[in-house]
Amino acid sequence: MADNGSDFARSMAIATSGLRAQAGRMRVISENIANADSTAQNAGGDPYRRKVPTFSSALDRTLDAKVVTLGRVRPDQSAFRVKYEPSNPAADATGNVKYPNVNPLVEMTDMRDAQRSYEANLNIISATRRMIQRTLDILRS
Repeated sequence: MADNGSDFARSMAIATSGLRAQAGRMRVISENIANADSTAQNAGGDPYRRKVPTFSSALDRTLDAKVVTLGRVRPDQSAFRVKYEPSNPAADATGNVKYPNVNPLVEMTDMRDAQRSYEANLNIISATRRMIQRTLDILRS
């Protein structure tokens, strides 16, 4: 049977890995939002391509616990938005300008989900810390 100390450490490690993964996810989403209206540097070129974060699980051998990590960040292969803007310096020979395949509404929804997951992991860490403190208080009395 595992002791409470290793249970606390395992809980903290799992929640901390979740914090790191969600923070990485929020960085990727922020980059997508920041580039949502950018155009290509050269006429007819491709603009910023939306990035999609992935997650993977790993085994923390010291704690014998599965933790989550931010996996590979892959490009979203969906089509770019195209607008007819012949006066735009990024326009191709036919006057069309490609814009990133970023939908700000989708990104904000993903950001909200990442924030909620981050907060949930933070709550686990806070609850674990309170339990550790209560255990120490009981041991002192």
